[in-house]
Amino acid sequence: MKLATWNVNSIRQRLDIVTDWLRRERPDLLCLQETKVVDELFPLMQLAEVGYTAAYVGERTYNGVAIISREPLEDVRVQFPLATSDSRRLISGIYHGVRVYSAYFPNGRDPQNEQFAFKLAWIDALGNLTLPGPNPEGPIALLGDFNVAPEPRDVYDPIAMDGRILYHPAEREALVRLKDRGFVDAFRLARNEDKLFSWWDYRQGAFRRNLGFRIDHVWVTTDLAPKVTGARIDVEERRKEHASDHAPVVVEMDD
Repeated sequence: MKLATWNVNSIRQRLDIVTDWLRRERPDLLCLQETKVVDELFPLMQLAEVGYTAAYVGERTYNGVAIISREPLEDVRVQFPLATSDSRRLISGIYHGVRVYSAYFPNGRDPQNEQFAFKLAWIDALGNLTLPGPNPEGPIALLGDFNVAPEPRDVYDPIAMDGRILYHPAEREALVRLKDRGFVDAFRLARNEDKLFSWWDYRQGAFRRNLGFRIDHVWVTTDLAPKVTGARIDVEERRKEHASDHAPVVVEMDD
C-alpha cells in the first residue's frame, strides 16, 4: 500500500500537476490539504479520468481536505475536533481496514496571537477524537500538514527558529502528547537522515537555499508500524513552475 500526503495550496490551481503525479506514482491513497474549493466545484470528473475517486470537504479560499483513493472509502467522516470551529480541516474514511485521516492542522500565525492557543487546543482535541483511549477500533493512519516540525533535524536552522511558529516548544510538546496516544512517525521508520524537508516558503528564495521544514507527516498506530517498508519526499514536485510550496510525502507499507 502506498500512502501520500500533499498540501496542494488550491486543488483547482494545481489540478494538472496533481493528476499528472497520480498517473505516474499510482498511490493507493493521496491525502490533500488546503484544497480551497467548495464541494460543488471539487474536480471529481478529472480525478475519475485518471482512475481515482475522492472524499472531500471544503470551503471557499481557505482550508479544505480530501482523500483521493483508487477504491471508494467506507464510513467517511467529516469531523471538527473543536466544537467552537467549523473550519474544514479533517476528513477520514476506511480503506482496506485502516481508518485514514487527512488533517490540516492550524498554522497558529504567531506565538503571541490568539490563534496559537487555538492551534494547541486543536491538536489536543484531535488526539481525543482519533485515539480517545488505549483500545482503538482498528488501525489508523494520520496524514497531513501538521504545521509543526518535530525535531531539530526537521528545521533548516533549529537555533534561529526555536520559539517561532512551526518550531515553538509548545507546538512540539502538543505533538508529543498526540504521538504518545499511540502513533508512530512512519516516515522516520524508513528515513533517518537529517534535513529532509517538505515545505519551503515562497519568499526569500527559501527553496533554492533549502531553508525548509518537515511539517507534512504520515503517522500510523503501532500495529501498522511493522508494515512500513519505505518513505520519501518528492522534492521534484516543488521545483515545478506554479508548484505548491509543499512537496508530497510518500510512505509505502506491506498491505
